[in-house]
Amino acid sequence: MPTATDLFRRLTGSKIFSKIDLSKGYWQIPVREEDIPKTAFATPDGTYECLRMPFGMVNSGATLTRGMRKMLKGMKNVVYYWDDLLVHTETFAEHLETLRELFSRLTKANLTVRPSKCILGTDNVDFIGHSVKEGQKGLLLENVTKILNAPRPETKKQVRSFLGLAGYYREFIPNFAAITAPLSDMTRKGCPNRILWGPAQEKAYQTVRDLMSRDPVLRLPDTAKEFILRTDASDEGIGAMLMQEHGGKPFPVSYASKKLSGAEKNYSTMEKECLAIVWGIKKFELYLQGVKFVLQTDHKPLTYLNSAKFVNNRIMRWVMYLQNFDMRVESIKGSDNVGADFLSRVCE
Repeated sequence: MPTATDLFRRLTGSKIFSKIDLSKGYWQIPVREEDIPKTAFATPDGTYECLRMPFGMVNSGATLTRGMRKMLKGMKNVVYYWDDLLVHTETFAEHLETLRELFSRLTKANLTVRPSKCILGTDNVDFIGHSVKEGQKGLLLENVTKILNAPRPETKKQVRSFLGLAGYYREFIPNFAAITAPLSDMTRKGCPNRILWGPAQEKAYQTVRDLMSRDPVLRLPDTAKEFILRTDASDEGIGAMLMQEHGGKPFPVSYASKKLSGAEKNYSTMEKECLAIVWGIKKFELYLQGVKFVLQTDHKPLTYLNSAKFVNNRIMRWVMYLQNFDMRVESIKGSDNVGADFLSRVCE
């Protein structure tokens, strides 16, 4: 099953979208005759067997994925996530041709769709929890509304549900882990089931709601453009921001950050800054591996990563890892590094 990151990466450059929803996707796949007895289940009225692939079988998901991949082989303008298909093209003529080919393949595979949930030829579509249009993705209004209208969590289970739904959009929220730490700490083993709501928890709860209500937008990654990775570190956390320029201005593609562990807090300033670089590159390795990109840091000594000789063994190991990447290191003013700097210092 392709990841959400990989799916959105393929949508770059597309302007027209169509979403096709398969009708009861699992049930459309017949079970082989020799395997039917393996699906038997008992009821008060007797024992029954499944003639169609049911939900919950250990290999149901893999079978559906394999079937979708086989049916869509060679169709570069169609992506799928379980039983949801998304057609994306740059031109309307190409879109019509792709739809004809897709419907032809669905017919040959004896698969039916649910017309009430299909959307054809639009410039804005909802797909796997995101609102997608040309060159960018945003939050799905329906999910944001659920979060904003939900009552304040009062139990561990309710807090986990809130963090689970909000966490799906963590790449839109700078320093999500640190912001929500007061809430996640209350779900640990040994904490009372009834939440003891204090100022820290209230601040974390309201901050997440506020950031999501601002309708943040990220640019879809364009492999034809150069990536810019901006990193920074503080005494409490590290942050990274992946960007690309559009119209001469940098726009965020994704945010990432994490709190430092107890041992990492004892690192020197240079070690923390270098850790931020290594962690940021690993976080966005899917985009940065095998391409030239710009690394921006406000810690000037690290601009000599490729030429300086380091005595510190830890930094030497990191430098050896960084040699696998084709990057140009640039020094920027601390006042210009507002994005990644904010990510690292919100942890404090």
